[in-house]
Amino acid sequence: MEVEKSATAAAATAAAAATAADVAEEEGRVTTSVCLPVTLRTMAKGERAAAEGSQAGKLMLQHPKTPFTKVPLQTTVEQKLSLSSKICFAIGGAPNQVAGSATAFFLQIFLLDVAQINPFQASMVLFIGKAWGAFTDPVVGFFITKSRWTKIGRLMPWMVGCTPFVVVSYFYLWFVPPFANSKFMWYLGFYCLYQTLIACFHVPYSALTMFLSTDQRERDSATAYRMTAEVLGTLVGAAIQGQIVASAHTMKHCLHHNLSANHLGNSSGAEVVRSLALSQDFLSHAKEVYMIAAGVIGGIFLICTVVMFLGVKEKDDPYAPKTEKQISFYRGFVLVMRHGPYLTLTAAFLFISVAIQLVQSNFVLFCTYAVDLRDHFQNIVLTILISAVVSIPFWQWFLERFGKKMAAFCGITWIMPFTVMLVFIPNLVVAYVVAVSSGLSVAASLLLPWSMLPDVVDDFRLANPFSKGHEAIFYSFYVFFTKFAAGISLGVSTLCLEFAGYDTGACRQPPPVAYTLKLLIGAAPVAFIVTGLMILLLYPISEDVRLRNKLALENLRLQPV
Repeated sequence: MEVEKSATAAAATAAAAATAADVAEEEGRVTTSVCLPVTLRTMAKGERAAAEGSQAGKLMLQHPKTPFTKVPLQTTVEQKLSLSSKICFAIGGAPNQVAGSATAFFLQIFLLDVAQINPFQASMVLFIGKAWGAFTDPVVGFFITKSRWTKIGRLMPWMVGCTPFVVVSYFYLWFVPPFANSKFMWYLGFYCLYQTLIACFHVPYSALTMFLSTDQRERDSATAYRMTAEVLGTLVGAAIQGQIVASAHTMKHCLHHNLSANHLGNSSGAEVVRSLALSQDFLSHAKEVYMIAAGVIGGIFLICTVVMFLGVKEKDDPYAPKTEKQISFYRGFVLVMRHGPYLTLTAAFLFISVAIQLVQSNFVLFCTYAVDLRDHFQNIVLTILISAVVSIPFWQWFLERFGKKMAAFCGITWIMPFTVMLVFIPNLVVAYVVAVSSGLSVAASLLLPWSMLPDVVDDFRLANPFSKGHEAIFYSFYVFFTKFAAGISLGVSTLCLEFAGYDTGACRQPPPVAYTLKLLIGAAPVAFIVTGLMILLLYPISEDVRLRNKLALENLRLQPV
């Protein structure tokens, strides 16, 4: 019996060494400093096993086929994701971006010019709604960690169950109620409800990345597919919303409006009534096209969720001993908040996402009232997003070739000079040049944080090998911080328009409003991006660290339970 145990131990050691060697050979980029300690430890274990089982050599020769020889092949098959799984996973992320793109670009101007609530109330709707959504993200994450595994997984029931309610709340967010006195409460209530429900979809979907495969390359590949689909979703959302509602923001009604306002004393009563009727007809048309756009986007949300449900299989966490009891949510939260790489990454992209959010939310107002491009804004937005879609594969290649941290710096800094250029040279040709260049940075800002966050989770697993099931905490609190910061920035930016003298429903705005919009598009985003990139300098997970973590996790996964 002792001889057989020694033989089995020696065979297992040899198989583990072969597995580590295969992984290192596949990477091709693992440095000598990374491989040498692993190899020395493996050799040391092999020497001890050989010393203990010196008499087992003959038995091993007699039985060369051991049950461990097929482990590397089985592992590769289990880790591999099919193309259809990646595509269906990516499609599942598109509807959130379709709806998010529409709200990011058009909700502010809808509240001001179509629903016609004052800028202070609009700022409260945007800020409180975003802040509410930020707080619901960790709450949803808490309940996800308490959820039990079902036949379709632990995360999938959340996404499938909340989708119909998301669609209904989204539709009523763009509906103008017939009463005038309580419009503020209507939009505040439905925006908070929408943020709550979309959190029930987005938090489990974001965490689903960790349950697709244990291989970093497969997860990165799935993330690239996801980001491409999400940018396409952003493009589709902006295209649908922009093309359908573009007629609601033209100046065709302004002639009649100015007639009634400037020549009221010289016009007959019939002319004034006819002018006001034309303005009311135009406002009714604006309300109608916004509701049509909301219905179309709601249908897309339902279809994409069904495709994801049918094409994606959620896998359980293969790390940590199965017999280990899950620690409490509070203790897991404390461990996550003490993890340095997570705090650095979250803080860096918090500032960067605020910058992108400022540009998104104020861009239509900027084109309409600051640079007189109101007839072209929908095409400029489409140009930005098409550029982002096309550049996603480039940034995926770039991060694989030069590393994720380098890709973040090169990609996100690209937007700064061009946004400033548009502020100082506001003509149509420059606007399209800026749109193409900005799309590169938008793609990088979308791809990089979701590609780097799984690396942080892997690093946490190695630092806390017996702590399991905290992926939802990582993703929900990342969304919490970024949403909360975005809510503050949106509320403050809309409040700045109030102080600048924004006139709700007016065809033209006073010069202070145009100057404020230029600051919100140019100087403010640049300041936030510079701050975020300075914090990102402290991010400790380099390519060498990432590859070393991968090898260590592979060894951990191959250990017997």
